[in-house]
Order: sequence, then structure tokens, then C-alpha cells
Amino acid sequence: MSLHIETRPPMARNALYLGNDLRIDALLTSVLKSEPWNLQHASSKASALQLCEGQYYELVITNETIPGKRNIEFLRTIRRLSSHARVIILSSEGTPTDVIAAIQEHAFSYFSQPVSPDGVNGFERMIRLAMEKTCWEDGIEVVSVSQQGIQFRVRCDFETADRLLQFLQEIEALPDPERAQLATASHELLYNAIEYGGKLDPTNQVEIECVRSPDQVTCRITDHGPGFRFDQIPHAAIANPADDPTHHIDVRQQQGMRPGGYGILVARQLVDELVYGKDGREVLIVKHLGSTKSHCPESESLLDWSPADD
Repeated sequence: MSLHIETRPPMARNALYLGNDLRIDALLTSVLKSEPWNLQHASSKASALQLCEGQYYELVITNETIPGKRNIEFLRTIRRLSSHARVIILSSEGTPTDVIAAIQEHAFSYFSQPVSPDGVNGFERMIRLAMEKTCWEDGIEVVSVSQQGIQFRVRCDFETADRLLQFLQEIEALPDPERAQLATASHELLYNAIEYGGKLDPTNQVEIECVRSPDQVTCRITDHGPGFRFDQIPHAAIANPADDPTHHIDVRQQQGMRPGGYGILVARQLVDELVYGKDGREVLIVKHLGSTKSHCPESESLLDWSPADD
């Protein structure tokens, strides 16, 4: 007698988009079709809330025409109806205070509109993270917000780092090319702290503190790992002998490490000051804004921040 095993298609997961941007809608449709996701649309906040009262949505993307504060109110309501929903905020405008409030209310990510060409790629990456990430809500902690700056603790995994870096881009609201330069440098050094200091152990944390003044942005990244000296990291390009600029590649291959090792070297080329302290467990990044500050007159200085309302 033959044994017949009935296979059933996996149950679809629900996603909700409250918006009408055709480019965003096409991207969502393309990404979500790779897995059994059911993408639904809402034409207004009221209809979105009505849908959320009737069924559970794992992923919610807000309307790109809604200002920041109203998005935060919507986020709070959605999270009450679907406590573990991954809410990605698309906002027509927003201040650092709005973005910080979104983090405190456990938004998954935040993007201001219009989404630039490189921002579309970042948005797609965040959608995929929201689809895949299971434990995320305790990954980013706002430690303090003051007139001097903002401090976070971040769980030691790359996906959480990517979420934090996107939030920081929205908070700092820098003009180009400073925005891209600081983003790349912060990415490289935060990844280093998480991988080598935090050992990619999600029970470990890394701290990052940022201060923005009218003429510069300063970021301090601190891990609690064993530290290092530059003469002890032959796997990094920054430590290559002058007569052997690819030495670290051979070292990484011999040690079975992934390709790379350029993080510190790249970061040093993109920022104005890069200083290590505490035996390599702390790095200070300084990026001068110079005359480009005039291109972003509406940006809000960290010195003007105040804690978000509860």
C-alpha cells in the first residue's frame, strides 16, 4: 500500500500598505511575492485601523504623505492592535524628535520622503529585514536624549545595526556628500564593534553616542570586547606594511575569515577625525560640515533636541 502525504501551501502572512505611491507599491509587490505574503492596501488611516481590528498584520507601511507626528500617533494605535507588528514609517516630513519617538514606540524603521534613488535600495533592504527578523523589538534602546546629544545601546547583530543606522540618517538629516560619507564610515565602524568587540553575540551590546553642532557631527562607538592594538590586527588593511598593501588578504584567507578588512581604512578616508581609545574598545568619529550646512537650513541640530513626549 502506498502512503500518500498531502502537502499544503504555507499560510500567507499579512502586510498592509497605507499609501498610493506607485513606485513603493511596485517594490512591495515585487519583494513580498518571493514568499507567501498577502499585501493589502488601505486608502486612509481609518480604513487601515479597521483592517487591523479584523486581522493580524506582521508588516505595516505607513502613508508617505503623513507628517511625522501623525505617523507616531498611528504607530501607537497599530502597536496596540498588533503588538508585534513591524511598522515602517514613510513620512512627508519629520524632526529628530519624531524619529526618536518612533524608536521609543518600537517602529521597525523610518524613511522621510521623497525617497531618493539610493533610499529605495535602503527601503528594500529594510522590507526584507522586516520579513526575516524574528527577535527585533529589544534591539535598540534609547539610553538618553539631551541638549548635548543622544545615546543608544544596540544589540550585537548586523540587522539591528542596519536599523539603527537608518534611524540615525533620519535624525542627523545631513546634506550630501556628508550624509553618505558619515553613513558609510559609521556602518564600517559599528559593524567592526559588533563583530569583533561584541562577537556577534546578541546578548552583548554596543553603545553609540551622537552629538551634532552647527559645524560638525561627532559619533562615539563603544564595545565591551577584549580591545586591540593596531600592531595586533594583521587581518585589517589599515595594518598592512607599506611594502605589502594586500598582506591582510592573505592573513584573512589563512584564518578562514570572510573577505574584507577595509573598514577602518575606508572610514578614515571619509571623516575628518578618527580616534581610537580604551585599547581599541572605543572609536570617536568627527565629520565637519563646513559650508554645506547652508544647503540644509531646515535641519534640526542635536543641540536643539528635547526628549520626545510620552
